[in-house]
Amino acid sequence: MIKKTCVLILGFFFIYCLMAADETTEKASVIKVIEDAYLKGICNVGDPEAVKKGFHEDFSLKGINNGKFSVLPITRWIEIINKRKAEGEYPPKEKIRFEYPLIDIAGNAAMVKIKYMRGNEHIYTDYLLLLKFSEGWRITDKIYFRHL
Repeated sequence: MIKKTCVLILGFFFIYCLMAADETTEKASVIKVIEDAYLKGICNVGDPEAVKKGFHEDFSLKGINNGKFSVLPITRWIEIINKRKAEGEYPPKEKIRFEYPLIDIAGNAAMVKIKYMRGNEHIYTDYLLLLKFSEGWRITDKIYFRHL
């Protein structure tokens, strides 16, 4: 009886470890997409190809500006990046960095809370939604709050 109990406990522990390892791998994959496409592609480098790779073509950024709801599709955001790059605004004088206080993954869906930081200044809180497609994780939506 003790042997069966030990085998059962070890089996559950092994399954738990496999699930935890899979979750860690998925979180790392989600963070990589965000850092390649958003942090580098939009914030610090201005790389439209990286943006296109990590953001879904139907992505939109939603927020409230001057009391009005606004929507920015990814195509328009890429135009803004290209314009800023042509005007010499990349790389920025002070790099942006992200902190990840929350990453929640359920199957092929993920929600990530980001603290968008410039130096020690907390500029935005972003909430990103991602879906995992056959080619990997892609950012599909963003809402945000501007702290300044």
